Amino acid sequence: MTTSENKDARFWDRIARKYSTDPIKDEEGYQKTLMRVSDLLKSDDCVLELGCGTGTTALGLATMVSSYLATDISPQMIAIAQAKAVGSLVTQLEFSTGTVETLQLQPDQYDAVLGFNYLHLVEDIDRTLAQIRLCLKPGGYFISKTPCIGDMNPLIRLVIPLMRTVGKAPQHVQSIKASALEAKIRNTGLDIVACEFHATKGKDVRPFIVASKPN
Repeated sequence: MTTSENKDARFWDRIARKYSTDPIKDEEGYQKTLMRVSDLLKSDDCVLELGCGTGTTALGLATMVSSYLATDISPQMIAIAQAKAVGSLVTQLEFSTGTVETLQLQPDQYDAVLGFNYLHLVEDIDRTLAQIRLCLKPGGYFISKTPCIGDMNPLIRLVIPLMRTVGKAPQHVQSIKASALEAKIRNTGLDIVACEFHATKGKDVRPFIVASKPN
């Protein structure tokens, strides 16, 4: 893990407890996303989730597949997720600290890789996407839903560096547009099969993207 990634881990560790109690801002939109993901998963799938936070989504999806590894850069986020899982009887689910670069993943390992509110927070999107493609099985899905800050009010991009200096934002926040994100996914060698917007209120700048690895 790089020095800046270590700083990000400490940032998310510091806010993990509050993050775990914050309500979902758009519950209806979130449920729509979960339903779409569940439509794409099969009972014999092996799934990897990146940036799982405190495990809410993992606990909701893991019962639908054969195995589900949920990971996050923050040990404190993972500790909270593991505590949530106690007594859940979701035997297919495992939580682990790590990133796609540090997990020592094998080629053609997963039927699906999930990244929610994730890609805009990595150090190098191209490197991350390359690792995701590598560990996907042919025909497997990469499913992403992440804020595209480049499509937001420009003032937000000006405020983020100020927030970072006072410890209110992580080291890595990518200001990417949805069109550029789609291009990066295609350039990695994945085929985009769906791009949708699930928000039920306000302007939606978090495209739900489904991409597949060619057979």
